[in-house]
Amino acid sequence: MIEALQFDFMRNALIAGVLVSIACGIIGTFVVINRIVFISGGIAHAAYGGIGLGYFFKFSPVLGAVIFSILAALGMGIVQRQTRQRADTIIGVMWAIGMAVGIILVDLTEGYKADLMSYLFGSILAVSSNDLSIMLGLDIIIIALAALFYKELLAISFDETFATVANVPVNTIYLTLMCMIALTVVMMMRVVGLIMVIALLTMPAAIGGQFVKDMRKMMVLASILGMFFTTVGLWLSYSLNLTSGATIILVAGAVYLLSVAVQPLLRRIQPKRAKMD
Repeated sequence: MIEALQFDFMRNALIAGVLVSIACGIIGTFVVINRIVFISGGIAHAAYGGIGLGYFFKFSPVLGAVIFSILAALGMGIVQRQTRQRADTIIGVMWAIGMAVGIILVDLTEGYKADLMSYLFGSILAVSSNDLSIMLGLDIIIIALAALFYKELLAISFDETFATVANVPVNTIYLTLMCMIALTVVMMMRVVGLIMVIALLTMPAAIGGQFVKDMRKMMVLASILGMFFTTVGLWLSYSLNLTSGATIILVAGAVYLLSVAVQPLLRRIQPKRAKMD
């Protein structure tokens, strides 16, 4: 891995992994606790419509993804909270419409779309300095929003009824969370692609939640785990000549399965320690 760092693209990839891991640690924790994992997947796939929009109208596909994913996130959040429709139905509809719009717009766009697949499957090795600047800016926005509305986000995550009684603007905070998920999805699409966003967003937080219960600690642990997964995945992909995004996800998946497997053993050990104390 040290040898690989002599290349600019590897250094950029490593920095991108760190920046994305910070956002995943924070937002992934809220996603897992609120049990809205598939909403993040729906937003991710709907974001493809924005990529098609960018190609068709000749502006940055990343900017298109930001706009489209935020609109999709707000749409999912509003419809879910104000209608009786099932959440999975809403997500499926948004998911399908976003993907369909993106595909049609790309079909209608003249010329060769060289890097189109990188948005679907990720291309962390192709992350540029401009991409890093965008990721840093999105990280700052996400961290600022999480810090500013931490108590409100905590309230709606654990007891929405109490939050409503306490005059917390539940709907507004929920929609803010949706927008934060959308921004995180856009950050991650260059690393693992829109297809695998849901995995990297949720697995570090899910692992962290098995070992710590405090939300702040869970965010920190999830961020550290995300950095570990991206670094090890990059090293393996470089050493074995594998696709980086898929390798990162496989590393994360292996650790998640291992953490699930050791949980029964840890539950047996803890009572014995308590008796000894």
